[in-house]
Amino acid sequence: MRFLLDAEQRAFAASLDAMLASADTPSAVRAWADGDHAPGRVLWSRLAEAGVFAPAVPEAYEGAGPLPVELAVAFVELGRHAVPGPVVETVAAAVLLGELSALGEPGPAERLLPGLVSGKSMATFAPDGAAALDADAATVLLAVDDRGLWLAPGAGPARASVDRSRRLARVQSGGELLAAGPQVARAALRALAWARLATAAQALGVGLALLGRTVAYVGQRTQFGVPVASFQAVKHRLADAMIALEFARPLLFGAALSMAPAEVAAAKVTACEAAYTTARAALQLHGAIGYTAEYDLSLWFTKARALRTAWGTPAACRAEALAGLSGARPRS
Repeated sequence: MRFLLDAEQRAFAASLDAMLASADTPSAVRAWADGDHAPGRVLWSRLAEAGVFAPAVPEAYEGAGPLPVELAVAFVELGRHAVPGPVVETVAAAVLLGELSALGEPGPAERLLPGLVSGKSMATFAPDGAAALDADAATVLLAVDDRGLWLAPGAGPARASVDRSRRLARVQSGGELLAAGPQVARAALRALAWARLATAAQALGVGLALLGRTVAYVGQRTQFGVPVASFQAVKHRLADAMIALEFARPLLFGAALSMAPAEVAAAKVTACEAAYTTARAALQLHGAIGYTAEYDLSLWFTKARALRTAWGTPAACRAEALAGLSGARPRS
């Protein structure tokens, strides 16, 4: 099945691509990894101004949502340019707050959502005791446990990830209780679906960037006096990567249309595995230079690996998808 974007959605993607291409995102990624968030915050403000977070925020709180397809369009471009920061976590926090508002808890949404959609605030979100991404940079730290939704007072020491621009930390317990009751768990499940959708879109963008850069590289590199791209084995490897990414694309946008948890989980595992497959092919075809941290492509290599397990491991997402087909819920 083909999912074709309309003219407005294509223009949105093109504008983000042009903006990010001129923003020198590799430098911002490296600065973020070294703890210098200033270039990343400038980029964050530009993303918010362009409307990247608006699809996740209801219109009542200065957003444009819910618009999951537009969110997926935006996050493909964020992945294509390896944008740093808790972009997925901010979306998850926004959806959680918006869902709580719809379930009769408008206070936290009124207080926090306008800042998230405008880019003045940056959120991270830790569900059920999980480590929070970029808690040292975020201004809003949300945590969910069996007692409810908390505005955490801070986080512990950050730990390095396989992707140096993704630093993980445990949020501190306590803080301000924003909401309690069964509606928190329902809202958290909705936020999980949006987080997985955004992660899938980001992974697809990462894979497309890796494929495009690798095709260009093997077209320029020669061996035995001929372009490496002319070798049949190289063609097959790149074709396999392209097929995997193109298979993931309709699953992503189909899931964005339905937002069914099982379909979103299927899209997430498919897109992330496609990006990981492409990263492996790109690393092999680049040779030794692909291992060097100084080479920009390494920023996409490590992101593909990190996104693979973010917001649900491949096994967890496969279980969710299979459970959706059978009508049963996966075991926790």
